[in-house]
Amino acid sequence: MPLEKVLLAKPRGFCAGVVRAVDIVKIALEVYEKPLYVRKEIVHNRHVVEELRAKGTVFVDTLMEVPSGATVVFSAHGVSPEVREKAKAKNLKVIDATCPLVTKVHLEAVKYAREGYTIVLIGHKGHEEVVGTMGEAPQNMVLISSRDEVAQLQPPDPDRIAYLTQTTLSLDETRDIIAALRSRFPNVVGPPSEDICYATQNRQESVQAMARHADLILVVGSANSSNSNRLVEEAKKSGARAHLIDDYRDIRESWLEGVRVVGVTAGASAPEILVQQVVEHLKSRGADSVEEFETTKENVHFALPANLASDLQSRNGLALVHEDPPR
Repeated sequence: MPLEKVLLAKPRGFCAGVVRAVDIVKIALEVYEKPLYVRKEIVHNRHVVEELRAKGTVFVDTLMEVPSGATVVFSAHGVSPEVREKAKAKNLKVIDATCPLVTKVHLEAVKYAREGYTIVLIGHKGHEEVVGTMGEAPQNMVLISSRDEVAQLQPPDPDRIAYLTQTTLSLDETRDIIAALRSRFPNVVGPPSEDICYATQNRQESVQAMARHADLILVVGSANSSNSNRLVEEAKKSGARAHLIDDYRDIRESWLEGVRVVGVTAGASAPEILVQQVVEHLKSRGADSVEEFETTKENVHFALPANLASDLQSRNGLALVHEDPPR
C-alpha cells in the first residue's frame, strides 16, 4: 500500500505563549547590549534554541552564570520567587517571558497557600514549569503525577485541599486524577477554569480526531517538550501509530511501510518550517495529496512585558513586527 496522503493538523505548532517568548528574545537582542542571557531554554525546542544562540543569546542553567548588572530573560516556563530574589540581589535587568497562562497558575498557588490549603500540584517532577510553580508555596504543596498517588496523600486537614495542574499535561489523564481527588476529598477545590492551556487542549483534540483518519501520526517536537510527548500519547490512545520527531531526518523508512495516510502535527514550541520540511519529505516518498485537518480556530495574542515594550518604544523608534504564528 503506497503512501498517498498527508493530513496536516490545524491548529499546530507555535502557541501564543511561545510566539511571545521568542519575540521577547529577538526584540531584547536588538534593544539591549549583548550578550543577552536567557535562564534555561526559552521554550523546549532544540531548533529554536539553536537559532537564538546563533543570533547572540547565551543560555544558562543558573543565574550564577550571569554577570551582575546584565540583562536576563526568564523562560516561558516561569521561575520561583527564589530565582527572582537572586536576580534582584545581582542587580540584573529582568525581562520576564513567562507565559501568562503559567503566571495564572502561580497566582492561584499563592492564593490557596494564603488561605491555608494543602495544594496538590498535578505535574511531572523536574519539569521547569513545575519547579517554578512549587517554588511559590513549597511548604503547602505536594506533587503528584498519577491517579494512584492520590491514595498516598496524607494532608494535615483533608477538608482544606486544593489542586492545580501543569499547563501542558494530557487532558484525559488530568481529569482522571482530579476525579480521584474529588472522590477521596469531597471538599477539594480547584481553579475557576482549567489550568491546561488552550493550545495544549486544542492540539490534543486535533490529534485525537486526526488519528481516526490516519495510519501514522508524526509529531514534530523536541524530546523534552511535555506537550509534544502528550500528543504522541493521545495519538496512540486514539488508535494510530505515532512517533515524536525533532525534524524530518528522524523519520524511518520502516515507519512508512504499509502506510497510506500520514497525519502531521507539531508541539506548541515547534517552528512551522520543520513541519513543512516533514511534508516535503513525505511528498518525496510518494504522498501526492496534502490536506489541512482543521478542528478549531485560534486567535490568541499576549502583550509584551511592560518594561520591554517601554524600552522598545524609547529606543530609536524601533517598532515590533510580529511574525504570525503558523496556522
